Amino acid sequence: MNGRRSQDRHRSRTLSTEGGGMAVEVGVDVEVLKCEIRKTYAAVSQEPETDFIFPTGRAWAEDLNYPEELARVPDAAVESFAGVANPWEHGRLSPGECVLDLGCGAGTDSLVAAVMVGPEGRVTGIDMTPEMLAKARAAAEEMGARNVEFVEGEAERLPFADESFDVVVSNGVIDLIPDKEAVFAELSRVLRPGGRMQIADVTIQNPVSEEGRRNIDLWTG
Repeated sequence: MNGRRSQDRHRSRTLSTEGGGMAVEVGVDVEVLKCEIRKTYAAVSQEPETDFIFPTGRAWAEDLNYPEELARVPDAAVESFAGVANPWEHGRLSPGECVLDLGCGAGTDSLVAAVMVGPEGRVTGIDMTPEMLAKARAAAEEMGARNVEFVEGEAERLPFADESFDVVVSNGVIDLIPDKEAVFAELSRVLRPGGRMQIADVTIQNPVSEEGRRNIDLWTG
């Protein structure tokens, strides 16, 4: 592993939307925050050996007990893996399913999904960091995965029609977004009836001070 999560967070295997709103009071300018997140994850894509404050790479994915399909994903993608847990603990995908990978990064989860759903299925990865998307596309080409595409966009405004997907997969992304209500509204919109979400993310264990909310490094890492 190339780092560790901040001590006021922990990996969460389940995510509940019960108990009221999920919008987070932000102590920084949201557009500045997005810019800083892009910079952080562009660095993860371009300099994966850097000692980030969070774990990265194939060894980290293996520590999380990623499924056997990981072995088929090129190093070019997995070296920039920056997930926080294992969304595949929620279950495997079925052949032929249509899948959205929210915040796909360099494409590790998208390419794992592409193997699971097979040639009759379809996987779409979306991310707002162009450098990550370039790496994901190159890895898909290297792998020969023709059932996956990568799109630039933001989680709060998904560029997809209603009821487009059977499954949404996401790993360590929603915690970076202040307006979580908008994210889940969009995910609900693009999921087909009976669809499901397989989300791995981090949650807050302790109250965050005003100073902490203004610390952009806590948001980006």
